Amino acid sequence: MAMNYQEILEDIRVEVQPLLKKGKVADYIPPLAGRSLLHFGMSLRTIQGETYSVGEACERFSIQSIAKVFNLTRAMQLHGDRIWKRVNREPSGAGFNSLGQLEAESGIPRNPMINAGALVIMDMILNHADAGEDLILDKVRALAADESINYDLMVAEAENDTGHRNRAMAWLLKAYRNLDNPIERVLQAYFRLCSLAMSCEDLVTAFQYLATGGTDVHGEIIATSEQVKRINAIMLTCGVYDEAGDFAFRVGLPTKSGVGGGIVAVLPGQYVAAVWSPGLSPKGNSLAGTRALELLTTRTTGSIF
Repeated sequence: MAMNYQEILEDIRVEVQPLLKKGKVADYIPPLAGRSLLHFGMSLRTIQGETYSVGEACERFSIQSIAKVFNLTRAMQLHGDRIWKRVNREPSGAGFNSLGQLEAESGIPRNPMINAGALVIMDMILNHADAGEDLILDKVRALAADESINYDLMVAEAENDTGHRNRAMAWLLKAYRNLDNPIERVLQAYFRLCSLAMSCEDLVTAFQYLATGGTDVHGEIIATSEQVKRINAIMLTCGVYDEAGDFAFRVGLPTKSGVGGGIVAVLPGQYVAAVWSPGLSPKGNSLAGTRALELLTTRTTGSIF
């Protein structure tokens, strides 16, 4: 019997309502501080191209660290397995902006999904770009099939003004000779990356290649099946900062979150789901979003386990 995803999403929306008043927005980034806790949107897109949505699924928000998946994919396209010489692929077990862990491990970030790792990955991409050239935005627009997707420059500017730990990480990486480009060039590209504004519907379209084994919504090959396997593995073990074990236990899907309140989850061979709710847990993951994905995999009895 066919799964009634629309009905399931509607039920989930009702069930998570009590959580919308809980949690805390990412107020250390001023433009995100004003977001209401009451926002909620959710979308699911099957690999056959059917899309189901509830709530504010079409409203764009700053996807923040979700963009690190695009960053990693682009670096894999350009460098292949050479990226693993400069960044590891182990869960951090520490905060996403930990300086202590980076120094303890001699400037080699624990994985590409924490801030230090994303800075190194961005540095690798910039090695292929001329001054002022952007090697990511056009790719994201193509993946999402929407040329209107853009950076939220107000968010990027705020991150530049307040991102002192990211700047400290960049200097530490430079001290360990793990950044090739000028520090400010890497930081500005990274701040823009995190400011990408997308909706849940944009995200489930853009992440389609991770559910199909590498093919996007246009039928173009974005990554090899081996690369897709590796990206999904990194998302499962490292995609929700230091809360990966709890997500695997509750949700059971490769997942990437961002402090803007978004979460994307992939069930290979079946669908991509995205949820947005700005209220965060102490670990930086959306409270209602986490519960929504847990309910989704419970109701559909589908996970990778």
